Amino acid sequence: MAIDWQPSASIETLHERARLLVQVRAFFAQRDVLEVETPVLGQGGSTDVHLVSLHTLARTDKGQRRLWLQTSPEFHMKRLLAAGSGPIFQLARSFRDGEVGGRHNIEFTMLEWYRPQFTLEKLIDETATLIMTLLPSFPGPLVHYRYRELFHTHLDVDPFTTSVEKLRSLAAKRAQMPAQSFADEGRDTCLDLLMSVVIEPQLGQQELSVVTDYPASQAALARRHQDVDGEWVASRFEVYLNGIELANGYDELTDAAEQRARFIEDNAERRRLGLPEVDVDERLLAALEHGMPEGAGVALGIDRLIQLALGKARLEDVLAFSTPNC
Repeated sequence: MAIDWQPSASIETLHERARLLVQVRAFFAQRDVLEVETPVLGQGGSTDVHLVSLHTLARTDKGQRRLWLQTSPEFHMKRLLAAGSGPIFQLARSFRDGEVGGRHNIEFTMLEWYRPQFTLEKLIDETATLIMTLLPSFPGPLVHYRYRELFHTHLDVDPFTTSVEKLRSLAAKRAQMPAQSFADEGRDTCLDLLMSVVIEPQLGQQELSVVTDYPASQAALARRHQDVDGEWVASRFEVYLNGIELANGYDELTDAAEQRARFIEDNAERRRLGLPEVDVDERLLAALEHGMPEGAGVALGIDRLIQLALGKARLEDVLAFSTPNC
């Protein structure tokens, strides 16, 4: 049986990819944002119940230790911020187990950058400017949506007040699955499914869509604030184009005690769901305790943006070697 050794992307495409990455670096050089490199291995992983971190056992000077392949460079980059790096960006190799498909690959490149003293609004503008730089022919406007308004418009429900029972029923119906399969699912799981199946495909059509004011329970490593309706929401945004999520930005949480509490809560939810716990990154918490400057940061799936820029059908079409043939 012949072994398929050929690259996933054509050589011509890889030349185009390199050209676009030069543009990314030039974009940040013009803004005096420092490029950094951080490890792909860390002593903690992402506790997020919706992410599956990979880990390995490594022999170190302190004996055998479990190290985690990073789902993004966030933890290490925040340690640099706490050490006084100033604004930084990175094109980082990142890993998320089980994420395979037309828009996913287990190993991928994340473009992540942090802007001390930036507001979320200012970072949204900069993110949009970068996207337009790589997609100069895209004519669409930048359009803002609130998470709550999207659920009212597309599903006629309120994500904050609708009962979880109704959300379970609606999620099962929209996913075309038996109601029993959602019997134990929480509010956020149902909302995530409805967002991905019903709402996301409508976003970014002839425009660049920005979604804000996600539920406070979906804040992850972002701050929380009260919105115009008095609801506590996450201080974060997501950017969509052609129904594809491109970027996820935070008004970064700098409170070490609050971040530890969220990690503990995540692992408790993991235990409830029968998922393995993930080691908490104590070095990140120590950096936050030392003091990380207030500001905003964003992670952008650069492979997806390159896929859109080059008009490719699948993510693997812009990767030298995708997971199946690596």
